[in-house]
Amino acid sequence: MPSIVLFFEVHQPYRLGRNIYAKLIEKSLKGRLDQNDLEEAIFDNELNRYVLNRVADRCYIPATKIIIENIERFKNTSKPFKVTFSISGVLLEQAVKWRRDVIEVFQRAVETGMVELTEQTYYHSMAAFMPYYGFEELREQILEHRRIIQELFNYTPLSIENTEFTYNNDLACFLENMGYKVVLTEGVEWVLGWRSPNYVYRARDCDIRVLTRNYRLSDDIGFRFSDRKWDQYPLTADKYASWLSATPGDIILIAVDYETFGEHHWPETGIYEFLRWLPIEVGKYWNLEFTTPMEVIEKYQPRDIYDVPPWTTISWADERDLSAWFGNELQIEAFKILADLRPYIRALENPGLLRIWKKLTISDHFYYMATKFGSIGEVHAYFSPYKNASIAYSLFIEAIGGLLQAVVEEVKENPRRILSRLEVPGERAFYFNLPSGEYVGVSARSIRELLLALEKAPLESILFHLNRGDIERWVSDVFYARELAEEIAEIRGEPGDINEKLDKLKKAIKLWITE
Repeated sequence: MPSIVLFFEVHQPYRLGRNIYAKLIEKSLKGRLDQNDLEEAIFDNELNRYVLNRVADRCYIPATKIIIENIERFKNTSKPFKVTFSISGVLLEQAVKWRRDVIEVFQRAVETGMVELTEQTYYHSMAAFMPYYGFEELREQILEHRRIIQELFNYTPLSIENTEFTYNNDLACFLENMGYKVVLTEGVEWVLGWRSPNYVYRARDCDIRVLTRNYRLSDDIGFRFSDRKWDQYPLTADKYASWLSATPGDIILIAVDYETFGEHHWPETGIYEFLRWLPIEVGKYWNLEFTTPMEVIEKYQPRDIYDVPPWTTISWADERDLSAWFGNELQIEAFKILADLRPYIRALENPGLLRIWKKLTISDHFYYMATKFGSIGEVHAYFSPYKNASIAYSLFIEAIGGLLQAVVEEVKENPRRILSRLEVPGERAFYFNLPSGEYVGVSARSIRELLLALEKAPLESILFHLNRGDIERWVSDVFYARELAEEIAEIRGEPGDINEKLDKLKKAIKLWITE
């Protein structure tokens, strides 16, 4: 009896505003910018609210009511109707602010006991793939999502998907270590080979279960439902149920964007009727039942290992890889700039700035920067609020620029705070070399580590860097501590041997990180 897992991805991003620099200048002329001013300038909340209201009226409210009606209709039968939702934290956050009825209708659905909630990142982000800080940031965003799910639904998920069904072996084992039992991802043909997506698999090197999406049957609803050129148009519930019944395997994971129902396919296409009649038609087949991810892994044992090395990470978008978000230089550069800013944001311990930074990790920002052609390019264009990738990139850089300026201003006000906490990634560390260029095996990623390095590095190397002004430049350019850099420059210019200068240098640094 194939178990049908009907999975809905529910997400709306915070879209960037236009003319960010102009807005910031206008606000700064009226006085000092605070975090609320910065957030208001960066994000187009008028558009975000408009889109949420439209999608709530077309999809979230009517589609969820249909699901609740079907749950109630079949609740006490031998084949109850069950669905799974994965709702991003930023969607829930917007709904709390602007459409509380969306929260309420999802709560009603969960209260039926026939809905499983799947975990994801709060910001629906590509955090896992961030240089240096990926899994650290991923953990934070998953825990933040867990908190809002517990707060709004009194529910703790045990199933999880990484954003956009992105998956690899390392990710799977990391998620298992966080306590999750099953991870959902794409059924990619080159990974499956001769095997079917319609079975439970196990991750390589750990025991977490893996469910793989049947993308053909999913895309029949998600993409082809209203396509009049499709040779199977129109897709009716009875026709689709017959396809499901004829599909071999233990499970059939049907995973689509929830906005499919009323937003991507408008109500007049018949998409509501399809959703309303699907459980009725499925119920006519003895070999079909609806279930959820956690129920599936309790019922079926894994058939094989789903092996996806980290260098071949998969997703459910485009070519089933990461190219939807990191497929061109614009996307890669934008993501790297964002990642480089993270240690500064965290060192400041400013919740407002950290929140803005995390909202810039939302995957949609990078999706809009894609430069693809053909049908894939059309999908990107459909979702993007901008005319092209260049506009999406330039707005993102404006947003980063505004955030960076706020960081610099706060650092200038209290440089000791960031000096005592900031640790930069390896590529921005200070490496001690000899005049010949030979690395001496000593480096520093923070000012505290610089103190330790001055104890370990050869005097010849310290003198070489001090005389060239390397240390003061690093302190100024990386930590924005220009006053400390000026003190180091004064020490460099004073008379005396290297030991005297080294003692003064250590004392100056200690004062800056202990006061």
